[in-house]
Amino acid sequence: MTTTRDRDLALVMTAMEVACKNIARAVRKAGIAGLFGLAGTRNKSGDVVKKLDLLSNLFVINALKKSGVCAVLVSEEEPEPLLMEGNEQGRFCVAFDPLDGSSNVDCNVSTGTIFSIFEKKTFQPPSAKDILRPGKEIVAAGYCMYGSATELVVTFRRGVERFCLDPSLGEFIHIGSSLRIPKNGKTVYSCNEGNYLKWDPVIQNAVDNFKKPKDKSKPYSLRYVGSMVSDVHRTILYGGIFMYPADKKSKNGKLRLLYEGFPMALLVEQAGGIASAGFFKGKVRRILDLVPDNIHDRCPVILGCARDVEPVLSKYDDQPKSKL
Repeated sequence: MTTTRDRDLALVMTAMEVACKNIARAVRKAGIAGLFGLAGTRNKSGDVVKKLDLLSNLFVINALKKSGVCAVLVSEEEPEPLLMEGNEQGRFCVAFDPLDGSSNVDCNVSTGTIFSIFEKKTFQPPSAKDILRPGKEIVAAGYCMYGSATELVVTFRRGVERFCLDPSLGEFIHIGSSLRIPKNGKTVYSCNEGNYLKWDPVIQNAVDNFKKPKDKSKPYSLRYVGSMVSDVHRTILYGGIFMYPADKKSKNGKLRLLYEGFPMALLVEQAGGIASAGFFKGKVRRILDLVPDNIHDRCPVILGCARDVEPVLSKYDDQPKSKL
């Protein structure tokens, strides 16, 4: 594992670690503490907000504010960016989903926190423009998954590192360096097939081929949790493909670009995989090349090992423009 020797970035990561420890504790005590259920509101994206969403959001915001090294904070649960002032102002812009997969938390399915970190480029007062930049400019990204264990997976653009929270110490212990997606890993595809009829023909044909390969090989297995952190974590460790493509209802995709698409795309690419938006806005696009216009912009996602992603993307070369 290499080091960045960047003190301010270390403080951002320390703040994220503290927030994730607090969220992990809240998730595990949710039933006892009466934190299951809805908060009675919706966020900017229109999603129903859970009680744990609000608590997790506060944990991350408070930790990052107190780090003193952040300029702009963007959360799924906040309609506008939070701009730091005075002594709280620093050089980093952080976008985060405080509790991905929270719709499943009441039934004890794995959830997680996803984040991406940009470095502010100007000396002007903080604004949304500081973070509305292509994903290829991210300096660090990661996620923390709350499951049978609490795992933190991060990249500083120098490979992917894996940590596990030791409850007895209250610290994240490094358990894996330079994670790589297996080139010939498990034959698994992951998607919400309930949206099949709304997909474009390329995605429909790709899924059909996973289930009934034209070369008569063994069919792929379907594994879909519905929590992006869980599905991507499995894909990085075991291989396969994860897809949440655009469809007739969500023409720009459903997953948010700044705090879901970007960080997961960078992690997958750093692990040797491919992360694409598929056919999006007129052509097949790499997720990290996209530029958001709004902090809550969405994007389609197709990511995983090259063996499974490349055949899907290549099908667009032989197809007319998507009619989604």
